[in-house]
Amino acid sequence: MNNVTLIGMPGAGKSTVGIVLAKVLGYDFIDTDLLIQKEENRLLWQIMRDEGIDGFNRIEERVNSHVCADHSVISPGGSVIYSARSMEHLRDISTVIYLKVDCNTLSRRLGDLRKRGVVLKPGQTLATLYEERTPLYEAYAHLTVDVSDTDVPGAVERIQKLLLLH
Repeated sequence: MNNVTLIGMPGAGKSTVGIVLAKVLGYDFIDTDLLIQKEENRLLWQIMRDEGIDGFNRIEERVNSHVCADHSVISPGGSVIYSARSMEHLRDISTVIYLKVDCNTLSRRLGDLRKRGVVLKPGQTLATLYEERTPLYEAYAHLTVDVSDTDVPGAVERIQKLLLLH
């Protein structure tokens, strides 16, 4: 496959690592959150405000399940794993890599979740969101790279080594 999709929690580095990985591989970079905003002509927070979480998830699924890419690093939002349709499409067109980060590291990286735009259900915490999503990330990933203890260049290097072996 000639595409790579990075999945993981908010704060895992999907966009930051993805941009650098795309440069190193000579690939394009696709941030599907930006595709959603462009198609909807609204910012993500406006979509969530207007459509609610379920409405946002439907829009996110529509966009992610129709991504067309060639020699690209694709970075979807962290909630993409709630859509089997999106994930099956991304698995068909790319090697899906889960950027795994432990919950304590995520908490330090993210700070105030509301300011970061992390969608939490009432009463949900980062820890419960992490517990809910981790099995889905693991199930959909072709490969997993733990990036808890490394910087962006280190993460890119780990991904490159795994891709060579894959």
